Amino acid sequence: MTHTYRELVVGGVLIAPIVSYAAIALLAFLLLRPLLRFVGFARLFSNPSLAELSLYVAMFGLLALFC
Repeated sequence: MTHTYRELVVGGVLIAPIVSYAAIALLAFLLLRPLLRFVGFARLFSNPSLAELSLYVAMFGLLALFC
């Protein structure tokens, strides 16, 4: 089973789908960040920056897998 990817065209330049997935995941993560700060996400981990990076990578991976 093959999955066909649709490239994004910006000004005549083809953008790989993985770049658009990374941008969407970054936007979703930035919108989610105030909620994480409100619920005290950083207090649950000894290294909150690494936990946030892991959350971004998980969101990015799910987007790449299901889109």
